[in-house]
Amino acid sequence: MKNNTNKITILYIIVSIILAILYREFFKIIIPSNPLAFSFINDLLFIVVSGILLRFVLHKNNIKNSEIYRKLKNTNNEIKESNERYDIVSKATSDIIWDWKILEDTMTWNKGIEAVFGYKQEEVGKGSKWWFDNIHPEDTIKMSIKLYSFIEQKTEKWQDQYRFKCADGTYKYVLDRGFILKDETGKSVRMIGAIQDITKQKEEEQRLKLLETVITHTKDSIIITEANLNEGKIPDIVYINPAFSVISGYTSDEIIGKSPEIFIGPNSNPEDHNTLIKAIKNKQECHIETLSYKKNNEPYWVNFNMLPVYNSDGELSHWVSIQRDVTEEKKQEVEKEQLIKELTQNNKDLQQFSYITSHNLRAPLSNLTGLLNLIKDIPIENQELKEIIDGFNKSTHLLNETINDLVRVIIIKDNPSIEKQSLLLKDIFEDVFSQLDFLIGLHKPIIKFDFEEVTFLNTNKSYLESILLNLLTNSIKYKSETRKLKINIAAHQLEDSVVLTFKDNGIGIDLERNKDKIFGLYQRFHDYPDSKGLGLYLVKSQVETMGGTISIESKVNIGTTFTLTFKNK
Repeated sequence: MKNNTNKITILYIIVSIILAILYREFFKIIIPSNPLAFSFINDLLFIVVSGILLRFVLHKNNIKNSEIYRKLKNTNNEIKESNERYDIVSKATSDIIWDWKILEDTMTWNKGIEAVFGYKQEEVGKGSKWWFDNIHPEDTIKMSIKLYSFIEQKTEKWQDQYRFKCADGTYKYVLDRGFILKDETGKSVRMIGAIQDITKQKEEEQRLKLLETVITHTKDSIIITEANLNEGKIPDIVYINPAFSVISGYTSDEIIGKSPEIFIGPNSNPEDHNTLIKAIKNKQECHIETLSYKKNNEPYWVNFNMLPVYNSDGELSHWVSIQRDVTEEKKQEVEKEQLIKELTQNNKDLQQFSYITSHNLRAPLSNLTGLLNLIKDIPIENQELKEIIDGFNKSTHLLNETINDLVRVIIIKDNPSIEKQSLLLKDIFEDVFSQLDFLIGLHKPIIKFDFEEVTFLNTNKSYLESILLNLLTNSIKYKSETRKLKINIAAHQLEDSVVLTFKDNGIGIDLERNKDKIFGLYQRFHDYPDSKGLGLYLVKSQVETMGGTISIESKVNIGTTFTLTFKNK
């Protein structure tokens, strides 16, 4: 406006000077004899003409200025509306808008940079270096090469995905779109873009890829069906994984769009079908084990789990069925049940045989023993007959001991639940030592006790005494002939259990050769005439009957340690 006023003023002065000169010359010719009249008329005409001219010029300038003002006003309104739309769109989309003047290498960012990445305006750099420095190191080279290659090309639109660093040091996945502005020579001078946070989409994409990998490679069959029943039938199939095709023999083209009811065969349980239909109607998870049929009509057992899948609006969208072929397990289960029946029957037969052996043989054995006792008082002169009767007497005695041993075993096995009581360990050991008084006095072993940590044990008295008698007798029987016998007995608490250790320095047992036979019935590990191989079997049976465990550690010519563990409740 100021420049226009100066132009008008200068133009008016120039025109006025020219008119003044022209009018003065013109009136000199017309009125040469009267200079005063000339001067007055000349000045009057000059004023009138110049005023008219000035008004015309000012009128034209006002018209032009009004048009310029109208255009400026419209432009300002359009810019204001555009800025308002820009701000609204930025807020609605949460996009980050950036403007890069390429030649000056200056960048400006909108307020979205703080909302998305947490950077305040004073923390944001003014050039492209700050932008590239905050791109993930693994993405920087790839992204910058693609961007600068794009700037050199003739295309106008660019987009790329990369990771951008947040103010807290974490990274977010972004989708960046840009538009190039070029000058009249085609050179890129400016670029405007918008960054969108796609971290959630990327995470969901990775999660879906992982699920796809699992579904594709799992050995379990997976079927996805529609949500709703189809004319009262199980919903149609929309997806099957490769494992299902391998197990059933159906390809995806053969099965998709059909109801899973084609897997039902003549021996399938109708109740399983009703259970599935009911679960679908109630939109509930379902778990059954049912008989299904392959494409070749071969039956197979499946462990079947059906789960409802809901969309973001909370509406049922699909059903996912996970199936596992358990045919072999079912066969093993049937075989196991059959085996249990056979073992149960065998156990009954063996138990009956044991009763027959232990009870029915007792009467004739007692008669036989009585007869031998009577013969003992009759003098026999025939030496050969006497030797026969002595051998017969010895065999009868051994048979009687064997039957007594079997009776003891049967008594233990037939009494899985026994009466327990709180026993003072010191008193139990004193009772045991009194029963072995003769052996202890004869061999004089060094016996040490450690019952300071545990003084009481909740168990069966007769069983515990029998166990200790067997262990002490074995220690004395299998002592070393080259060193004094030492026996250490200790008890300590382990959580809610009591651990009883029984250690000696006897001749030991070769566990490498006999480990699996230690607690077997009639297993002998030393060539001793009075060794029957029953003691450790009885010890283990009695310990386990009381709910405990027993283990052994032994080395030849070093010694043996038995560890007994009992629940002390």
